[in-house]
Amino acid sequence: MAAGMRKTGLDLRLLNATLKLSGNKPKNILVALMFTTLIASMVMSDTATVTMVVAAISPLLAVLGRSNVTKAFLLGVSTTAAVGGMGTIIANSTNPVVAGLIDEAGMRINFLDWIVYGLPVSLLLTTICCYVLIRLYIKNANPVSIELIKESANQQQVPASQRVIVLIVIIVTILFWLTGSIHGITVAATCAIPIVVLTITGILTAADIKTMSWDTLLLVAGGLSLGEALQTTGILDHYAYLVKALNIHPVLFILTLSYLVMILANVGSAIASCMLLIPLGMSILPGWKFELAMSIGLSSAASVFLPISTPPNIIVYGTGLLQQKDFRTGGLIVAILGPLLAVLWVLLLRG
Repeated sequence: MAAGMRKTGLDLRLLNATLKLSGNKPKNILVALMFTTLIASMVMSDTATVTMVVAAISPLLAVLGRSNVTKAFLLGVSTTAAVGGMGTIIANSTNPVVAGLIDEAGMRINFLDWIVYGLPVSLLLTTICCYVLIRLYIKNANPVSIELIKESANQQQVPASQRVIVLIVIIVTILFWLTGSIHGITVAATCAIPIVVLTITGILTAADIKTMSWDTLLLVAGGLSLGEALQTTGILDHYAYLVKALNIHPVLFILTLSYLVMILANVGSAIASCMLLIPLGMSILPGWKFELAMSIGLSSAASVFLPISTPPNIIVYGTGLLQQKDFRTGGLIVAILGPLLAVLWVLLLRG
């Protein structure tokens, strides 16, 4: 779906429409950018989303230079793209791994279930970060003007019918995901809709398919395989026995693992961190498997403290308009509140 949106120019049209509505006040532009990024990051990769948004505002960034408004825009976009990964089961590459581990534990989570757990936390974190950025950087900023990004020559030549088809496919696919509990069709099976329709109609060609991030599927499969290996070899049972001897309260233990995965994801791989901590936690707390997996999975998206923590951070840092210290404020807020809100919300819903 993301490839179809990019090829037909739907992603840019959505962004341009949002910027037209925001006007020339920096505060309104920041709100528009962050919540557009949030929506886009739920169906597109965070890398593609941030690349699109940064390209759209690049003329404005060139004029503003190293200003506080520039910092607010770039930090808002990168932070939102990361926490937007909590919103849906397909929003980032970690979520399918978490869902797979939940399925292997004998439980099931569908598309709508994930939204109920992840979207409120994502929205709250985005709102808090937006408020903080406005207070810190653009409270008294002067109005600015922004040039809308133009579609490429190939996108301009795309027939209107193809854009309509992509839009219909997106709506139908999301509806099937949201109503999975009614018709029983899994998220994975529903993914066949965009794959089949967009290729049959010629919107996506073989060349387009080859350029997609198929390595992500290997990461997901590798994660599930590693979790299975840790379980069957008895490694998890060994360490679970040692931790159980400490007699830690389940809620405190879930909080500890949630903050631990956030720290590890800041300096390493969120997928690898979840693959190790979720099976271990499930072995130690067999009666809290779902709560533990969801809390850890959501908390892994709160890793935005360093320029290298996430692809969105790397992209905005690569503009040369930010310094390493600029990531600390937003990163610290998300690092402290993200795991806490995720754990409390999951436990509240499961209570």
